[in-house]
Amino acid sequence: MRKTRMASENSTACILCSINCGIRVELKNSQFVKIKGDRQHPGSKGYLCQKASRLNYYQHHAGRLSHPLKKARDGTHEEITWDEAISSIAGRLNKIKQQYGSHAVAYYGGGGQGNHLCQIYSSSLRAAIGTPYLYTALAQEKTGDFWVNGKLFGKQSCHITEDIEHSDYVIILGANPWQSHGFPRARQVLTELNKNPDRVLVVIDPRKTETAQIADFHLQVIPGTDAYLLIALLGFIIQENLQDQVFIRQHTTGFSEVEQIFQKVAVEEYAKKTGVKIDKIKDVARGFAKARNGCIRADLGIQQSLNSTLNSYLEKLLFLVTGNFAKKGSNNLHTQLVPIVSHSKEPEEGAIITRVTGMKPISNFYPPNILPQEINSEHRERVRALIVDSSNPLLTGANSTAYRAAFKKLDLLVVIDVANTETATMADYILPASSQYEKWEASFFTLEFPDNYFHLRPPLVKSKSNTLDEPEIYRRLAVEMGNLPKRFPILEKIARFHNRFPYLGLLPLSLQLLFIKQPQLKKQVLLILYATLGKTLPEGAENAAMLWGASLLYAKKYPEAVRRAGIKGRGKMLGENLFKKILKSKSGMKISSHYYDEMWELVENPGGKVNLAIPELLSSVKPLITHKQSHVGEKYPFILAAGERRSYNANQIYRDPRWRKKDHDGVMKIHPEDAERYNIDNETRVLCISNQGSIEVIAKKDENMQIGYLSLPHGYGFEYVANNKIEKNGPEINMLTSTEHCDPISKTPFHKYVPVRLELVAGN
Repeated sequence: MRKTRMASENSTACILCSINCGIRVELKNSQFVKIKGDRQHPGSKGYLCQKASRLNYYQHHAGRLSHPLKKARDGTHEEITWDEAISSIAGRLNKIKQQYGSHAVAYYGGGGQGNHLCQIYSSSLRAAIGTPYLYTALAQEKTGDFWVNGKLFGKQSCHITEDIEHSDYVIILGANPWQSHGFPRARQVLTELNKNPDRVLVVIDPRKTETAQIADFHLQVIPGTDAYLLIALLGFIIQENLQDQVFIRQHTTGFSEVEQIFQKVAVEEYAKKTGVKIDKIKDVARGFAKARNGCIRADLGIQQSLNSTLNSYLEKLLFLVTGNFAKKGSNNLHTQLVPIVSHSKEPEEGAIITRVTGMKPISNFYPPNILPQEINSEHRERVRALIVDSSNPLLTGANSTAYRAAFKKLDLLVVIDVANTETATMADYILPASSQYEKWEASFFTLEFPDNYFHLRPPLVKSKSNTLDEPEIYRRLAVEMGNLPKRFPILEKIARFHNRFPYLGLLPLSLQLLFIKQPQLKKQVLLILYATLGKTLPEGAENAAMLWGASLLYAKKYPEAVRRAGIKGRGKMLGENLFKKILKSKSGMKISSHYYDEMWELVENPGGKVNLAIPELLSSVKPLITHKQSHVGEKYPFILAAGERRSYNANQIYRDPRWRKKDHDGVMKIHPEDAERYNIDNETRVLCISNQGSIEVIAKKDENMQIGYLSLPHGYGFEYVANNKIEKNGPEINMLTSTEHCDPISKTPFHKYVPVRLELVAGN
């Protein structure tokens, strides 16, 4: 007798970090009973870290939203229908726009972790509202880096990747990829690097991280002194004439201005500030400059610390002046099927600045650090309505107290999310979205060169609740606000015909004619594709409709690279065939294969050369030596790194703490000598106090910390349901962080450099 198969196995992707490794999920009654790496995935090739095995805790937990909710008079939330929710929200948005203008509405979010495909459609909703104000987590982390890219390469949309797998000399700067990943198969690649005697791994970090423990050199800098170290490295390289003069002459401009500054740098004086021995710095400088293939991997450790934008500039100067750029095993620019980062004009060129703080956009993002002030102000043009989408700024933005006060002052707060977050509890309306495994989704942060990948993922399970995918929520709101017709009957028929006979090109032509006749609809193009072409796609894949346009544009821009990836066709059919293959490739696919000399076509400066000189930042190099560290004084003797990556934390995406096998409470790490001085033992409860607030934490002694240096993980501090009551899990670190303690250019908060003091909790 034949046995009935009780479980099925499906290809999809992990959603816990930007790499989105391919996974195979064994399902039984919609439960994820077994998860393993997908060997067919072109990027991860079967690799997986320990966190992905717990994804069932994301899909199934008590905090999942199941119905639209509206805040009642007593502050609780009550269920309403979708029609009621959409009608009420659209009406209130239109009223606020009419009374105060579109600038009174802001949008916060844009895709959490692997939730990228659906969030792209939010641009149409923002266009319907008329707001330019897009606040996003990227602007709390990366916009200083994007601003530097714009100055060096011509556009803020130019973005750097690193080929660590093929590099002879790797510098990991302000990152711990053993835990945070950041490039494919991170632990595997690091292990191979460690085992090869002909390759060198350098880690620059105040803490002896897991990555530092396997490094050939660990430059254990004093917290906040990364800029001094990078200046010392660059100064030594230029003064010893170790720069790649041929590369500089052929591919760059502005080196003379850079050379003039760094020839005069007192290398040993800058080195003293870092706490790292000068001989060690010189060894690394020589090694990197002379390496055949060197590259640098930088992350939040320098991008959310003192001098963050300057750090990003110095880091890039280091690989540029040594010629470790545009070749195998080095740093490179890359292409993307769907560019997430764009370019912003400067205010003098017409960029829209915020009404209260006068902040400019970078990559068309506005920094979360200014949002509380933009709301909680007496300014007559302040923000009065906010849509929060797939984000939880009340816990993840700097200064939770400021956010809570600001949200109370809003005329309208709408939250679109999978879970009932802390931000959602303050909302006037809560709109439940389908989980990332209940809808078609995609992996966008496949930032590789020369080969680029893309992974479109069909749903694994059907939603059992009254939820909607985000594009459908946006479409209904745009229709109700009067910015989008409810149907496009003729275009729907053309889309069906196009799907059968794409070589005729009727759909692109019809869209052009529509926008000539009704130009106001052009900004709604993504939702129009979703509502027309989307209906013709297989298995309800409406969310993938915008990838049709992206495929046509990508193939038009990089036709030879797309053909090298095995896609056939000429002209528009190349893009059509790319789109069809994306739809069918359930484990992901290679979408392009470039040559290294083609990378120079991605540089947006005239002549395709890198502009090395950024006067605004070069001018700050010399004065930096006279700066004092940003301690508040003896009142706050410790520096806290707020937001460490560990084995079992993952931002706010997991709402059930039972997923954690280790570090259930998110302990505060402290050096044993500091612990002894303060009479702290393991499991001691301690108050951690900054000038913004205080939280109670559990201490743990750790010899890998520097004296005077503490760390707490992110992804804790949330509320969850246990035994029919509300519990809170671990440290709410943004009670300690400040919106004012930030980079002057990008407003990126200094989360990795928070001055604090400690007090014992009574009763230990």
